[in-house]
Amino acid sequence: MNDHQTHFHPEPLSSEESLRLYLLMYQARKAEEAIMAHYHTDQMKTPMHMSMGQEAGVAGVIAALQGRGDVFSTYRSHATFLCQTEDLDPFFAEMYGKKTGTAEGRSGSMHLAFPEKGHHLSSAIVSSCLPVAVGAGYANKLLQNDRMSVVFFGDGAMDEGVFWESMNAACVFKVPMLFVCEDNGLAVHTGKSQRHGYKSIDDIVKAFDCLSYTDETNNVESIYQRTKQAVKESYALMKPAFLRIQCHRYLEHVGINEDWEAGYRSRPSYSWWYENDSLKMQRQKLTTVGFEENFLQSQEQHIQDRIEKAIQKAEKADFCSVERLYAGVFYEKN
Repeated sequence: MNDHQTHFHPEPLSSEESLRLYLLMYQARKAEEAIMAHYHTDQMKTPMHMSMGQEAGVAGVIAALQGRGDVFSTYRSHATFLCQTEDLDPFFAEMYGKKTGTAEGRSGSMHLAFPEKGHHLSSAIVSSCLPVAVGAGYANKLLQNDRMSVVFFGDGAMDEGVFWESMNAACVFKVPMLFVCEDNGLAVHTGKSQRHGYKSIDDIVKAFDCLSYTDETNNVESIYQRTKQAVKESYALMKPAFLRIQCHRYLEHVGINEDWEAGYRSRPSYSWWYENDSLKMQRQKLTTVGFEENFLQSQEQHIQDRIEKAIQKAEKADFCSVERLYAGVFYEKN
């Protein structure tokens, strides 16, 4: 049996861990709210695929890796990048297309990378990071460096053949790594029933020789604990672990607006997700474990101040030279 759900008995988190998880989510949420507030000026030089509503999965997984993660992400990469790096300056500089960005302003929102801090890449091509992450996981296994390759992807990526090839290869070569499916039920505007020739993602993945986990709580602490379990058992058994996280995308597929008028989904059907917003639940938890309101507000204000300073820096920064626009595109001797 490769489903370890029944053995899930997590220890309570410390108050410091609970606070850290909240602040990771808060930073990602407020960074995107800042994008929404400034995007109308047309100074940000990239289309936006927003992470809003999906922060719990990213924050829980990345925090559980405790700095040992090699992260590969989808084009919906804002929360992933910020939770892994916590570096706002290059993030916003890239949004503004400036030379102080992660790729000197050349990659934009969908292709963020900061390998020095463990965020290796995100890609606009659906499922394209999966085989790269398997390669990184295999390298980590050979190097015995105690690092964990983790690849985030949506349920839409499972419509691509490379998902099945990557999962198969990871199982054959016994690669300890994490496949994290951010299951929001959509591939752009198309639901799973119109795409998947099977009823259950969990059931079909269990056919592979991998570990399988599911979290449908939208609770960052539950996801954090589930990930710690997955990492521990993946190393112990030398098998890849598949973690499906049920989530909800708040905004349109690409852009900063809601899209209920598009007709492919209805707001009432998502009422549970708004009532159980991950940030709201976690903040309520913090007040029950002894954090005072003034302290929480000061922590939140500190993050908001850092975001505003990062935006101001990005607005004032220079664009890269025309010559640099071609760097890395063709072979260069030097």
